[in-house]
Order: sequence, then C-alpha cells, then structure tokens
Amino acid sequence: MENESTNVEELFQKLRDYADTRLDLFKLKSINKVSGFMSSVISILILVILISIVLMCITIALALLIGAYCGNSYYGFFIVGGIYLIIGLILYSLREKLIKTPLINKLIKELIN
Repeated sequence: MENESTNVEELFQKLRDYADTRLDLFKLKSINKVSGFMSSVISILILVILISIVLMCITIALALLIGAYCGNSYYGFFIVGGIYLIIGLILYSLREKLIKTPLINKLIKELIN
C-alpha cells in the first residue's frame, strides 16, 4: 500500500516537473519571438529615419536646383511640394495594397515563425 502511494506521489511530482518544464519552454519561446520581432521593428525604424534624412537632403537640393533654373528659390520648393503632394495622393489611394496588406503579412510571418 505504501508503495502505491509513493508511486502516485512520484507520478504527481513528475507531472508537476513536466508542467513546469513546458511552462518554461513556452516562456522562452515567447521571449524569443518577441525579441526577434522587436529587433526587426527597431532595425526598420532606424532605416526609415536614415532614409528620411537622406530624402530630406535630396529634396532641399532638388528644390534649390529647380529654383535656380526658375529664377526664384521658392518656385523650386513649390514644385517639389506639388510633386510630393501627387505622390502622397497616389500612396493614399493605394495604401491598402502597398502598405497595409504587406505590413500585416510581415507581422503575422514574424510572430508565427
């Protein structure tokens, strides 16, 4: 009788250890996924900032160049602003196809793998 109670106790102890191990494994996998996702987000954010700075410098140079050809520098800024307005309207009309869907797919892929 004593043997059976110790076997049952050992079984419960092994079951408890197994559950603890599975919980630890789940925590480690979750940490791995979150850290991978965050590193991707941070690297994309850094790239976006750098590209924005480069684009701003190119925009100012282009506006000054166009302004020099037109006679006044503010003409160049108006023209470049109009070009950006047109690009913005095109991107706004295609935002679902170009931005939202690929971003959602990237998020799902990053979190699943």
